[in-house]
Amino acid sequence: MTQQVRDDAPRERQATPRRRGRVPAALLIPAGLGLLFLVLPLAGLLVRAPWTSLPERLTAPGALTALRLSVQTATLATALCLLLGVPLAWVLARVEFPGRRLVRALVTVPLVLPPVVGGVALLLVFGRRGLLGGWLDATFGITLPFSTAGVVLAESFVAMPFLVIAVEGALRAADHRYEEAAATLGANRWTTFTHVTLPLVAPGLAAGAVLCWARALGEFGATITFAGNYPGRTQTMPLAVYLALETDLESAIVLSLVLLVVSVGILVALRDRWMSTA
Repeated sequence: MTQQVRDDAPRERQATPRRRGRVPAALLIPAGLGLLFLVLPLAGLLVRAPWTSLPERLTAPGALTALRLSVQTATLATALCLLLGVPLAWVLARVEFPGRRLVRALVTVPLVLPPVVGGVALLLVFGRRGLLGGWLDATFGITLPFSTAGVVLAESFVAMPFLVIAVEGALRAADHRYEEAAATLGANRWTTFTHVTLPLVAPGLAAGAVLCWARALGEFGATITFAGNYPGRTQTMPLAVYLALETDLESAIVLSLVLLVVSVGILVALRDRWMSTA
């Protein structure tokens, strides 16, 4: 009897995919409409793009300045997120303390918070009359709103949760035995963190940094609220797209294409990490 069950098992496993292959029309049609809803706007961007004048518009002074500023501020924001976010992710993953769930929830708030609200919150804290901004201005002469540093701060605020979540997940999935072995060999916590933990979570750290950079590159709401829209100082690519929509639609399409290419490139780079598991 047991042998017969074992013989029948492979046949049942072979039959299962055929039964699952029948997709109900009630699911297939909405799925197709959902896919079209996501893809059609991107296709419209490609169809309406001024391909003949694309190089000229890409090399226009305003576009190059916005692109350069976007790359610079997104890179600085990612560096700030790495400096602050990796230790935060380590604490959340490895240290038991009261209120850890609340702290984890607070870390993810910028993910769901409207970016404009985030910009207003930053103004209330780092503005000239803010909780910390007034002290920074009076003590060190540092003014963050409506400056390039303000762009970096706004981008870091909205992008850091992506890094923290990715790194914390990698830390929780990492094998603790390597760290325990390092501790038994006399390594202190800092040496273990830098020589064992970080190499272990390097793929997750890299993925989180790339997501963080991409989110910072596309940030709009918090940036325009906290840093304004000044060409050459705070006008990043999304803000340049917003401004070009009112004066030059084709330039707005070209700048949007650049952001689209960057987004697709990020997805392709991370494909092996997340999409291949589907």
